[in-house]
Amino acid sequence: MGAVAAGLLSSTGQAAREPVQRVGGAKIKLSLNAFSFHDALQAGLSGTAGGVTLLDVLEFCAEHDFAAIDPTGYYFPGYPQVPEREFLNTFKKRAFQLGIDISGTGIRNNFANPDAAARAADVQLAKDWIEAAERMGAPVLRVFAGAVPAGYEDRWEEAAEWMVDALREVAAHGEKHGVIVGVQNHGDMIRNADQCHRVVEWVDSEWCGIILDTGFMQTEDPYADIARTIPIAVNWQVKESPYGQHSKVRTDLPRLYQIIHDSGYRGYVPIETLWDDRDSYDPWVVVPAFTAEVKAAMAAVR
Repeated sequence: MGAVAAGLLSSTGQAAREPVQRVGGAKIKLSLNAFSFHDALQAGLSGTAGGVTLLDVLEFCAEHDFAAIDPTGYYFPGYPQVPEREFLNTFKKRAFQLGIDISGTGIRNNFANPDAAARAADVQLAKDWIEAAERMGAPVLRVFAGAVPAGYEDRWEEAAEWMVDALREVAAHGEKHGVIVGVQNHGDMIRNADQCHRVVEWVDSEWCGIILDTGFMQTEDPYADIARTIPIAVNWQVKESPYGQHSKVRTDLPRLYQIIHDSGYRGYVPIETLWDDRDSYDPWVVVPAFTAEVKAAMAAVR
C-alpha cells in the first residue's frame, strides 16, 4: 500500500492545511457556466442551424446582468486542442467590452483511469489548458477526479493514489502559470465533503481546491456537506436540484445562499442548468428563470 493509501485509511476527513483565508465578509458574484447552453454550443461548433458560439453566450451574460462567465473548454473551436491565440484574444476582448469577467474554464478528463498512458495524456491536457486559462485571464481550471474504475469499487484507495498524483502534478503546473486547479465533486471518485477534504489534503498544494457542485453531494444532507466544503472551495456549480440532474426536488436557494453568505465566501458562484426530464430544454427560457430565482435568494440573504 502506498503512502497516499495509508493516509486515506487513517484520515479523519478534515483538511490538514489551512482553508482559504478570506477577509471583509461575504461577497457573492453571479457567474454562468457555459454548459447551460451545451446543445446550442455543440450545434454552433458543428455548423448546425440554430447553434450559438461562446461569443453569443457572452452577449447573453451581459443582457442578463451576470458578473462573469465560466466558458467550458469543450465549446472552444478545436477542443481538446487549445484554441488559437486569436480566438482567445477575441473572446477575452469581447468579455472586457461587455464588462464580463472570466471566472474559470474546464476540461473533460479522468485521473482515476487505470491506464497510466491515458492518465498521462489527461495530465498533459490539463497542463495545456492551464496555459490557455492564463492567456484568457481565467483564474481557475476545473478538472474531474474521474470515475471509479470497474473492479475498484472496494479498492477506492488504489485509484485515489493515481488521482492524487495526477492532481499534484497539474497543481504544480498551475502554480507556475498562476491558475488554480479546482477538482469537482461529480458523483465519481468524489461524492461527499469527507472525500473533498481528503483529496485536497493529500494533494497538499495551495493551488488545488474544490469546484463545489451543489448537485452532486451524494449524502443524506447535501447542504451540510456543502457547508463543510466551502472552506476549500475555489469555484462553484449551483444546480437546480441538490439530488442530481433528474431529481424533481428543487434546490432550497435561500438556504443555500444563506450558507454561502454565513461562510464568508468571497468570489464567483456560477450557476449551471442541465437537461432533465422536461419535455424540452430551452436554455433561453430555463437559464433566465433560474437566474431570477438565484438573484431573489441572493437579495434575501440576511
